[in-house]
Formats: sequence, structure tokens, C-alpha cells
Amino acid sequence: MQCELCGNEGFKCFPSNVDGVRMMLCPGCMKYGKSINEKKEIRPNVTKSIKTIIKRKIVRDVYVGMDRELISNWSESIKNARIEKELSREELGFRIGERTVTVAKIENGDLRPSDKIAEKIEKELSISLFEKVKEIPTKISSNHSSGLTLGDFIKTEEK
Repeated sequence: MQCELCGNEGFKCFPSNVDGVRMMLCPGCMKYGKSINEKKEIRPNVTKSIKTIIKRKIVRDVYVGMDRELISNWSESIKNARIEKELSREELGFRIGERTVTVAKIENGDLRPSDKIAEKIEKELSISLFEKVKEIPTKISSNHSSGLTLGDFIKTEEK
């Protein structure tokens, strides 16, 4: 084998590290580098790792708990209930933990309240801002075996 530093042949070369570079050096050039102990590289059991990842994967239905929606006239309902309770926007904001500007934007319809804020407003003003979502029948037409298509959905809505 040929030494990668001096080029001499006929010597048994050993793996060494010379200034961060791995080289095969003869015994005479070993003084210029650090010897590298070559151990068998232990590879992790890849198939086992993949199997554990697959087992841990939990499928969650993202539509669970989405059975209600904000009523269409939510901004007017909030404003009327606040006036009826004789609260200012500042007071309502303080009670629900939101800024006055946020309350004003919600009342004007410029900002849709998050579900969390809407629940706080419901509790404070004793009103109901959510309604049940009507279920849309998802009848699959007989000529499609792959499932519900956008066309099927539109046809169902038109009926």
C-alpha cells in the first residue's frame, strides 16, 4: 500500500488524522499525525427505529369538537348585550382580559373573536354566540367507488 503523505510503497499503512484530514500513513510518517483507532462502526437498528415511530403515530380526527360555529350577527349581539348590561368597552375588555381596541374591533365586525374570547364574552354578557352546525349528508353516489367527490358535495348542497 502507498503512504498518502510520502508516497513510499511496501509498508503497511495505518489510518491517521493529519490536521483534520484522514490519511493512510506509513510507520515513518505516523509522527506527523494522530493514529485513528478503527473500530467497527455500530449501526443502529434502523428497522426497529422505524417500527417504533410507526407505532407511536396517533391518528387524531381534526374535526372533533367542531360541531358549533359563531352566529351570523355576533358583532351586533355583543354590542347590544354590552349596552344592555350598561358596560363600557373598557369595562368589558377589563373583565374578559382583552384590550379596549380589541373589543371595539369585535363589536364593529372588523375582528372575528377566537373561540376562547367568544366564550369569555358569552360568560360575561350572559349571551349565546355559538350555534350548532347543521350536518350535511354525505351520501356517496353509486357510480363513484373512490369516495365523496367535490361534485357529489355540490349536488348534495343544491338539493
